[in-house]
Amino acid sequence: MKKDKDSEKLALLIIDMVKDNFDEEKHLPITAFAKKIIDPINKLSATFRRKGWPVVFSTDSFHKDDFIFTGRMPPHSLAGTSGAEIVNSLDRKQEDYWLPKPRFSAFFDTGLEKWLEGRGVGLCAVAGIATNFCVLTTVMDALCNNFKAVLLEDCSAAFTMEVHEQTLNLYRKNPLYPLLKVSTSTEILEELP
Repeated sequence: MKKDKDSEKLALLIIDMVKDNFDEEKHLPITAFAKKIIDPINKLSATFRRKGWPVVFSTDSFHKDDFIFTGRMPPHSLAGTSGAEIVNSLDRKQEDYWLPKPRFSAFFDTGLEKWLEGRGVGLCAVAGIATNFCVLTTVMDALCNNFKAVLLEDCSAAFTMEVHEQTLNLYRKNPLYPLLKVSTSTEILEELP
Protein backbone atom coordinates (compact mmCIF):
# COMPACT_ATOMS: atom_id res chain seq x y z
CA MET A 1 0.00 0.00 0.00
CA LYS A 2 1.33 3.41 -0.89
CA LYS A 3 1.95 6.02 1.75
CA ASP A 4 -0.17 9.14 1.61
CA LYS A 5 2.11 12.08 0.84
CA ASP A 6 1.46 15.81 0.92
CA SER A 7 3.44 16.35 -2.25
CA GLU A 8 2.43 13.27 -4.18
CA LYS A 9 4.24 12.50 -7.42
CA LEU A 10 1.96 12.22 -10.42
CA ALA A 11 2.20 10.48 -13.77
CA LEU A 12 0.27 11.35 -16.91
CA LEU A 13 -0.98 8.27 -18.74
CA ILE A 14 -2.02 9.03 -22.33
CA ILE A 15 -4.05 6.17 -23.76
CA ASP A 16 -4.44 4.98 -27.38
CA MET A 17 -3.75 8.17 -29.25
CA VAL A 18 -2.56 6.14 -32.23
CA LYS A 19 -2.52 6.80 -35.95
CA ASP A 20 -5.21 4.19 -36.73
CA ASN A 21 -7.68 6.18 -34.62
CA PHE A 22 -6.89 9.40 -36.53
CA ASP A 23 -6.97 7.98 -40.05
CA GLU A 24 -9.59 10.08 -41.89
CA GLU A 25 -10.12 7.33 -44.46
CA LYS A 26 -11.52 5.03 -41.77
CA HIS A 27 -14.35 7.47 -40.94
CA LEU A 28 -14.26 6.59 -37.23
CA PRO A 29 -16.75 8.57 -35.13
CA ILE A 30 -14.12 9.09 -32.41
CA THR A 31 -11.59 10.86 -34.67
CA ALA A 32 -13.19 14.31 -34.55
CA PHE A 33 -13.53 14.16 -30.76
CA ALA A 34 -9.98 12.82 -30.34
CA LYS A 35 -8.53 15.70 -32.36
CA LYS A 36 -10.07 18.17 -29.90
CA ILE A 37 -8.15 16.76 -26.93
CA ILE A 38 -4.68 16.99 -28.51
CA ASP A 39 -4.00 20.59 -27.41
CA PRO A 40 -5.08 20.05 -23.78
CA ILE A 41 -2.97 16.88 -23.61
CA ASN A 42 0.06 18.67 -25.06
CA LYS A 43 -0.29 21.52 -22.53
CA LEU A 44 -0.69 19.14 -19.62
CA SER A 45 2.21 16.92 -20.66
CA ALA A 46 4.49 19.99 -20.90
CA THR A 47 3.57 20.91 -17.32
CA PHE A 48 4.20 17.37 -16.09
CA ARG A 49 7.64 17.36 -17.71
CA ARG A 50 8.54 20.74 -16.15
CA LYS A 51 7.68 19.28 -12.74
CA GLY A 52 9.75 16.16 -13.40
CA TRP A 53 6.72 13.87 -13.46
CA PRO A 54 6.55 10.96 -15.90
CA VAL A 55 4.54 11.10 -19.11
CA VAL A 56 3.52 7.68 -20.41
CA PHE A 57 2.06 7.00 -23.84
CA SER A 58 0.34 3.62 -23.65
CA THR A 59 -0.97 2.37 -26.95
CA ASP A 60 -2.87 -0.60 -28.29
CA SER A 61 -0.52 -3.20 -29.71
CA PHE A 62 -2.81 -5.99 -30.83
CA HIS A 63 -2.32 -9.05 -33.02
CA LYS A 64 -4.60 -9.87 -35.94
CA ASP A 65 -5.73 -13.16 -34.35
CA ASP A 66 -6.39 -11.65 -30.86
CA PHE A 67 -9.47 -12.86 -29.02
CA ILE A 68 -10.91 -9.32 -28.92
CA PHE A 69 -11.26 -9.38 -32.72
CA THR A 70 -13.59 -12.38 -32.65
CA GLY A 71 -16.47 -10.01 -31.83
CA ARG A 72 -17.63 -6.97 -33.80
CA MET A 73 -14.43 -4.95 -33.43
CA PRO A 74 -12.25 -5.13 -36.56
CA PRO A 75 -8.47 -5.55 -36.25
CA HIS A 76 -6.66 -2.26 -35.69
CA SER A 77 -3.56 -0.89 -33.97
CA LEU A 78 -1.65 -4.02 -34.86
CA ALA A 79 1.77 -4.45 -33.27
CA GLY A 80 4.58 -3.35 -35.55
CA THR A 81 2.39 -1.32 -37.91
CA SER A 82 2.36 2.45 -38.32
CA GLY A 83 -1.29 2.42 -37.22
CA ALA A 84 -0.16 1.46 -33.70
CA GLU A 85 2.25 4.40 -33.48
CA ILE A 86 1.54 7.57 -31.52
CA VAL A 87 -0.18 10.23 -33.61
CA ASN A 88 2.30 12.88 -34.81
CA SER A 89 0.32 15.85 -33.46
CA LEU A 90 1.04 14.83 -29.87
CA ASP A 91 4.13 16.39 -28.37
CA ARG A 92 6.11 13.30 -27.42
CA LYS A 93 9.60 13.82 -26.01
CA GLN A 94 12.52 11.42 -25.80
CA GLU A 95 12.20 11.16 -22.01
CA ASP A 96 8.56 10.04 -22.26
CA TYR A 97 7.81 6.35 -21.88
CA TRP A 98 6.08 4.60 -24.77
CA LEU A 99 4.32 1.49 -23.46
CA PRO A 100 2.57 -0.76 -26.00
CA LYS A 101 -0.24 -2.73 -24.34
CA PRO A 102 -1.85 -6.03 -25.34
CA ARG A 103 -5.34 -5.15 -24.05
CA PHE A 104 -7.49 -2.22 -22.97
CA SER A 105 -5.77 -1.22 -19.70
CA ALA A 106 -2.27 0.23 -19.62
CA PHE A 107 -1.69 -1.96 -16.56
CA PHE A 108 -2.68 -5.29 -18.13
CA ASP A 109 0.41 -7.46 -18.60
CA THR A 110 2.75 -4.47 -19.08
CA GLY A 111 4.58 -4.06 -15.75
CA LEU A 112 3.41 -0.45 -15.56
CA GLU A 113 2.66 -0.66 -11.83
CA LYS A 114 6.30 -1.57 -11.03
CA TRP A 115 7.61 1.12 -13.39
CA LEU A 116 5.45 3.76 -11.64
CA GLU A 117 6.31 2.51 -8.15
CA GLY A 118 10.01 2.70 -9.05
CA ARG A 119 9.54 6.39 -9.77
CA GLY A 120 7.61 7.12 -6.59
CA VAL A 121 4.32 7.81 -8.35
CA GLY A 122 1.18 7.82 -6.20
CA LEU A 123 -1.42 9.32 -8.56
CA CYS A 124 -2.18 8.60 -12.21
CA ALA A 125 -3.88 11.27 -14.31
CA VAL A 126 -5.42 9.44 -17.27
CA ALA A 127 -6.13 10.95 -20.70
CA GLY A 128 -6.83 9.68 -24.21
CA ILE A 129 -9.40 7.50 -25.92
CA ALA A 130 -11.88 6.02 -25.46
CA THR A 131 -13.28 7.38 -22.22
CA ASN A 132 -15.66 4.45 -21.79
CA PHE A 133 -13.16 1.68 -22.63
CA CYS A 134 -9.39 1.94 -22.43
CA VAL A 135 -9.26 5.16 -20.42
CA LEU A 136 -11.75 3.83 -17.88
CA THR A 137 -10.12 0.40 -17.57
CA THR A 138 -6.77 2.11 -17.00
CA VAL A 139 -8.30 4.34 -14.30
CA MET A 140 -9.84 1.31 -12.58
CA ASP A 141 -6.64 -0.72 -12.81
CA ALA A 142 -4.69 2.21 -11.35
CA LEU A 143 -6.94 1.92 -8.30
CA CYS A 144 -6.59 -1.87 -8.25
CA ASN A 145 -2.81 -1.38 -8.15
CA ASN A 146 -3.05 1.11 -5.24
CA PHE A 147 -2.62 4.34 -7.19
CA LYS A 148 -4.98 7.28 -6.88
CA ALA A 149 -6.57 8.07 -10.24
CA VAL A 150 -7.93 11.13 -12.00
CA LEU A 151 -10.03 10.73 -15.13
CA LEU A 152 -9.26 13.89 -17.13
CA GLU A 153 -12.53 15.00 -18.68
CA ASP A 154 -11.11 17.57 -21.12
CA CYS A 155 -8.24 15.29 -22.15
CA SER A 156 -10.30 12.21 -22.97
CA ALA A 157 -12.92 11.43 -25.59
CA ALA A 158 -15.41 8.79 -26.67
CA PHE A 159 -17.15 8.11 -29.99
CA THR A 160 -19.97 10.48 -28.98
CA MET A 161 -20.12 13.37 -26.55
CA GLU A 162 -23.09 11.70 -24.88
CA VAL A 163 -21.15 8.50 -24.12
CA HIS A 164 -18.21 10.58 -22.86
CA GLU A 165 -20.43 12.60 -20.49
CA GLN A 166 -22.37 9.55 -19.31
CA THR A 167 -19.12 7.79 -18.41
CA LEU A 168 -17.81 10.83 -16.54
CA ASN A 169 -21.11 11.30 -14.70
CA LEU A 170 -20.95 7.73 -13.37
CA TYR A 171 -17.79 8.64 -11.47
CA ARG A 172 -18.20 12.32 -10.56
CA LYS A 173 -19.66 11.34 -7.19
CA ASN A 174 -18.34 7.98 -6.10
CA PRO A 175 -17.56 6.21 -2.83
CA LEU A 176 -13.84 6.10 -3.64
CA TYR A 177 -13.42 9.89 -3.73
CA PRO A 178 -10.73 11.30 -3.42
CA LEU A 179 -8.93 8.14 -4.55
CA LEU A 180 -10.89 8.38 -7.81
CA LYS A 181 -11.78 11.79 -9.20
CA VAL A 182 -13.05 13.28 -12.43
CA SER A 183 -11.31 16.60 -13.09
CA THR A 184 -10.31 18.91 -15.90
CA SER A 185 -6.65 19.49 -16.67
CA THR A 186 -7.02 23.02 -15.29
CA GLU A 187 -8.46 21.75 -12.01
CA ILE A 188 -5.71 19.19 -11.51
CA LEU A 189 -3.04 21.82 -12.17
CA GLU A 190 -4.63 24.20 -9.67
CA GLU A 191 -4.52 21.47 -7.02
CA LEU A 192 -0.86 20.63 -7.59
CA PRO A 193 1.96 21.74 -5.31
